[in-house]
Amino acid sequence: MTDNSSHEADDAVTGGGRASDDAVTDGGRATDDAATDGGVATGAAQKHRQTDYLSSEVNLLNPSTPYMREHLRIVWTGFVIWALVVFGPVTATYLAPGPMTMTMPIIGFPLHYFLVAVGAPGGALILSAWYARRRDELDDKYGIDHDVSGGEA
Repeated sequence: MTDNSSHEADDAVTGGGRASDDAVTDGGRATDDAATDGGVATGAAQKHRQTDYLSSEVNLLNPSTPYMREHLRIVWTGFVIWALVVFGPVTATYLAPGPMTMTMPIIGFPLHYFLVAVGAPGGALILSAWYARRRDELDDKYGIDHDVSGGEA
């Protein structure tokens, strides 16, 4: 890496976290910045706005906020469902090859082939829709708004 220990005087950061020559308004933003809160200024997420995540340790398996705990629960639930959908037919074929390799009467394919070829992609699509809905519900519960335009579309 390159050593960048030299700073010129006009890059000196003041107590507010900005260089002294930055153009800011009373709101702490440059004049041409959009007036949004970044989706984190409301609800339970607001108290973590002051947290310096770059210098503090964040445990992904035991998050510190209720929002992140609930989100992690959704992610792990989705992961378990995904693993069952993808590896379930393969494991069932290994454990019970007779019924799983039997040809299905209507479509003429073996059951294990149908479950892997149609069930896994279909399950992934359904799982994606489930995750999006659950994440939106969680964001609504904690007052997180991702609308950066400030108006209706």
